[in-house]
Amino acid sequence: MNSNYYAILMAGGIGSRFWPLSTSELPKQFHDILGTGETLIQTTYRRLKKIIPSENIFILTNAQYGGLVKEQLEDVKDHQLLLEPAMRNTAPCILYASMKIKKMDPNAVLVVAPSDHWIEDEIKFLGDLEQCFDHCQDRDVLMTLGIKPTFPNTGFGYIQYEKSNNPIKKVDQFREKPDYETAKSFLAEGNFLWNAGIFIWNVQSVLNAFLKFQPKMYQQLEAGIKVLNTDKEKEFIDRAYPDLDKISIDYAVMERSENIYVLPANFDWNDLGTWGSLYQELDKDEQQNVVVGAQAKLENSHGNIIHTSGEKLVVVRDLDDYIIIDRDDKLLIYPKAKEQEVKNVIDKFSKSK
Repeated sequence: MNSNYYAILMAGGIGSRFWPLSTSELPKQFHDILGTGETLIQTTYRRLKKIIPSENIFILTNAQYGGLVKEQLEDVKDHQLLLEPAMRNTAPCILYASMKIKKMDPNAVLVVAPSDHWIEDEIKFLGDLEQCFDHCQDRDVLMTLGIKPTFPNTGFGYIQYEKSNNPIKKVDQFREKPDYETAKSFLAEGNFLWNAGIFIWNVQSVLNAFLKFQPKMYQQLEAGIKVLNTDKEKEFIDRAYPDLDKISIDYAVMERSENIYVLPANFDWNDLGTWGSLYQELDKDEQQNVVVGAQAKLENSHGNIIHTSGEKLVVVRDLDDYIIIDRDDKLLIYPKAKEQEVKNVIDKFSKSK
């Protein structure tokens, strides 16, 4: 196992489209959504430990979730837990973690990985990751793993790459979430991948990119470089972090850089962004229903997903293509075709309280 391999595990999102299971108090990455006996963050951490030393895996999350991380990842030490005092999207936290890692190991090669994705073939994933690490080790490049699209999805951003016979492709441009007709044209062209938000680079390359494209943010955090990895770090971060710009790594760095490369992934992937995406990945009965946790009695019902805590008895009749989620004092019954509305409905409900 290479001691220069590092990971930044992103675990700060709320996952509001998975309401009522996922809430601001207990987001989806801390749930066993798949019914495997492991929470999503536990699965991701275990997967990364197969190629990266456990002490080199840093968990980035909001300050309010620090206790949850330590409960679920028992071997994570305090210095591996990076707690954001304010939510500032992905660019500031990646810069913060990268500066810490650079002080520890100037030769570090690292992966930025979301904590809540579904990956079926872990061996293929680790093989792709190793290939990216090798490519980034001594090159000034920023890499990402792109997912080969299987249908014209309008919910993902896309990566357009230059056609070549090389396994690793030069990125031409990033494309925003398209409408359906545009997504169909992407698939027809054959050189578009889904953007999975998995990034790989050596630590100096990403710091160079931040210095070039986000000099203000870089200087704001560099002001505390002497106290990073010391007992004075928290005081500095609590003071400086809320003043950082709220911006994603895509907008801050990736879309502005010219040294971007992508490896088309060899593994099956799903970002598990909605109940519908979870439905796609789970085993189904003869009527194409998915049941997790419940003792379900279904009559003349097709294409539903039912997810409950415990083994609650759920009886359903004459219902097709619905989401039925029971969690504590909350119950969601919503058509799958309109699942994208759930986040907005919950946001409106929360504001009206």
